[in-house]
Order: sequence, then C-alpha cells, then structure tokens
Amino acid sequence: DLLLVHQPFGDYYGTYRAMEKALAAGKVRAIGVSNFFPDRFVDLVQHVEVPPAVNQMETHVFNQQADNRAWYAKYGTALESWGPLAQGRNNIFTHPVLSAVGEKHGKTAAQVALRYLIQLGIIVIPKTVHRERMVTNLDVTDFRLDDADMHSIAALDEGQGVVDHYDPALQERLASFTVEED
Repeated sequence: DLLLVHQPFGDYYGTYRAMEKALAAGKVRAIGVSNFFPDRFVDLVQHVEVPPAVNQMETHVFNQQADNRAWYAKYGTALESWGPLAQGRNNIFTHPVLSAVGEKHGKTAAQVALRYLIQLGIIVIPKTVHRERMVTNLDVTDFRLDDADMHSIAALDEGQGVVDHYDPALQERLASFTVEED
C-alpha cells in the first residue's frame, strides 16, 4: 500500500519516479520517503510530480524534528516516526517528566510519549512483539496533554537521534546493501 525510498542514496530520483508510475497505474496507494532530511527532501520534491505522502524519520520526545517538520508540512508530506519510543533510550519508560505527566493522566510514560507525537500531528507506529504492549500503545486516544504537559515534554528535545545519518561509515554500510539489477 505504501512504498518508501529508504535513504537518499544511489539513483533515488529514478526509484521515486518508478514509484510514481506504480502509483499512477494503481499498483500502490501511496509513495513516500524515509530518512530524507530537509535539504534532500526539498530537492527531491522540486524534481518529481507527486510529493511524498510521508517522510519516515527517527522522531521521538528526545529527537522531535522540530525544525524539520515545517519543511515536510509545506509540501503536504506527513512525518511518520520510526522509533517513537526512542528505542528505549534515555530511560523513556521511566523518565521522570514523562512519568509525572503520565501519573496526572493515569497513563504510562510510553503512552505519554506516543500521545505527545500524535498531538503534534506525527504518525506513530510503535514496534513491539508483546501483545500487552500493543494494547497499551493503542490506548492513547482517551486523554489529551494540556499546554503545560506539551511544554515540559518539548523541553526534552535533544535535537539528535540514535542514528547519525551524517556518519560516512554508516553511509558505507548502508550502500553495501544495494540490490544489483539483472
């Protein structure tokens, strides 16, 4: 239903244009990108016909993509979080700020973190293999964070993620996974 260009490497323009053709032919419902920071994102959008439906980026309370969100919104692209629970980093499940807000609403720190992103208009798809956590992660629609909650959580933003996409060694590792054409 949704095809993504995972990284802005190789011939991602050609890949994206092929996805546009698949979209026009009705073979997929939506196309998008992943890990396209604003510079690559804007460049791509200016050279294709269909703007990405989503840009999937590492986004969580410690890396809120605050400066980047406006660029994606400008072109009608939704931000989709990968790693909305920060891969457990910074003790997110017991973090004092998130726990205090959660106590106020009768929710867990994880639920507060997910609700925060949702209230910012960010798509969240938390990863878990545990059924009870799946149920808990979905139970975030019956409360709303107030301005004070939102402000205290916004202050947790460190502006950097777990993955450094500007690390050349990471780029080499990712490029080694390139699929060769027949």
